[in-house]
Amino acid sequence: MHLSESERLRHEKWMRVALAQAALAEKLGEVPIGAVIVKDEKVIAKAYNLRELSHVATAHAELLAINEANQLQEKWRLEGATLYVTLEPCPMCAGAIILSRIQTVVFGARDPKAGCVGSLMNIVEDTRFNHNAQVIEGILAEECGQRLSHFFKALRERRKKEKVMHNSVDNLQ
Repeated sequence: MHLSESERLRHEKWMRVALAQAALAEKLGEVPIGAVIVKDEKVIAKAYNLRELSHVATAHAELLAINEANQLQEKWRLEGATLYVTLEPCPMCAGAIILSRIQTVVFGARDPKAGCVGSLMNIVEDTRFNHNAQVIEGILAEECGQRLSHFFKALRERRKKEKVMHNSVDNLQ
């Protein structure tokens, strides 16, 4: 999909809000994924991943933002809303997007392992469902992808050091 300069800038503005949410997740040691829901050019909800801290498999940024928007709007239908998320939604989140009637999904980085808004499949544009969402991908993709890459690289290095430390302690005993 071709975007005008003004459309691209508008989407980048909201994706930066989602990136700020991802940064908050990262500070907590969570996978840095952020989401924001916008309607009528106003943020109605924002969230970040809380799966690790909450020990809840469904605590994805998208679902938390959808739940917040539902509560604040006092309705489950989010018609006319746009979801901005730093990483392509997984199948669970794609299903929630359909069920909540979100109009548009804008994501940054593709997820080749679990992405279901274009990478592995495209659930939200599958016309067999009773609702479809428009998809705009690649907004600030490099920045979104780099945040995740840096996080996982640091995590691997930290785990490697912990393993070395653990093995050193075992050798002393």
